[in-house]
Amino acid sequence: MNAVLFVGHGSKDAEGNEEVREFVRTIAGEMDQQLVETCFLEFESPTIAQGIERCVRQGASQIAIVPITLFSAGHAKIHIPAAIDEAKLRYPSVQFTYGRPIGVHEQVLDILASRLESAGAAAGLELTGSPELEPELEHTAVLVVGRGSSDADANSDLFKISRLFWEKLKVKWVETAFIGVTAPLVDEGIERCLKLGARRVVILPYFLFTGVLIKRMEAMLTQFSEKYPGHQFMLADYFGFHPNLRHILRERALEAVQGETKMNCDMCQYRLAAMEHIDHHHHHDHDHDHHHHDHHHSHEHEHDHHHEHGHDHDHHHGHNHEHGHDHHHGHEHEHGHDHHHGHEHEHDHDHHHEHEHDHHEHEREHDQGHSHKSAHDHDHALARGRSEGH
Repeated sequence: MNAVLFVGHGSKDAEGNEEVREFVRTIAGEMDQQLVETCFLEFESPTIAQGIERCVRQGASQIAIVPITLFSAGHAKIHIPAAIDEAKLRYPSVQFTYGRPIGVHEQVLDILASRLESAGAAAGLELTGSPELEPELEHTAVLVVGRGSSDADANSDLFKISRLFWEKLKVKWVETAFIGVTAPLVDEGIERCLKLGARRVVILPYFLFTGVLIKRMEAMLTQFSEKYPGHQFMLADYFGFHPNLRHILRERALEAVQGETKMNCDMCQYRLAAMEHIDHHHHHDHDHDHHHHDHHHSHEHEHDHHHEHGHDHDHHHGHNHEHGHDHHHGHEHEHGHDHHHGHEHEHDHDHHHEHEHDHHEHEREHDQGHSHKSAHDHDHALARGRSEGH
């Protein structure tokens, strides 16, 4: 039997969690799946592991796990795949597939336009019209506000959404801010809009459901009105039960059930390496244990060597490997990646390799017209090859 397990983020706000459950119940009635369940990443039960257990107990032999998340950040890239890995070990006879987050989607732009239009209608304005038809739009800015993430990839996607939204509406200003974690924060976004010349700012939440942060934004309106008299501030609605959101999540579930998902987390070597060091706490107010495994690779080095690499890969997990070598050769080599001797090569796990180098035995002339004394037994081509092989 096929099952679809939707994974909500979870909130400290009970109303937000109930909206997730109600949303899943709504789309479950629109799907042909025999079994549809809901679970949460943090703050609320059931957990992913408990949600999987429920599906298995009801006879599921194939479980499609679909994140109800806007972008692919730490939860979608690390935490949910880790839970799936554990489930595969626990239930070897069950087949698991993993769906995509919502991502940058054309129908999301329509949701934003709908929410903006509703906010304008409440104030007697046509905010989705042309500036020529609505002179007030000339002095109106839209501030798209996201949750904020430590994942640069996810943050950049919100900026892309804002740009696409500007292209769609042709309003004068569409700016971007975050409620936390990263900059620019909401107050900085408001200040920027006013400096650009806006007399009215419409805050457009890039949030799926209500929760603590939505209610915080509601309180901010009063603060902004007091701080900037003579300006108007409005708050549009979050995505909620918009028909387009239901369509997108049904689409993501169908992809996962049919095995057409385009994410490749199962085969991601960078995710597996990151899992050795990531600190993934999920906050649930119930009894279960999360065991954190710390893996330390200890290879000893006779010298200190710092290399700096940036692995760019669809999942951007930020692997930092700290080698700790200081290799000061008094010159710089240009390679395809930044590889300066005194190299800085940061990775999150420590590799100490036993090498002995004699730095006083041979001289080498370089094309740059300088020489150095270096007598370590491996050459720079080999060192570079090893670095690129990570």
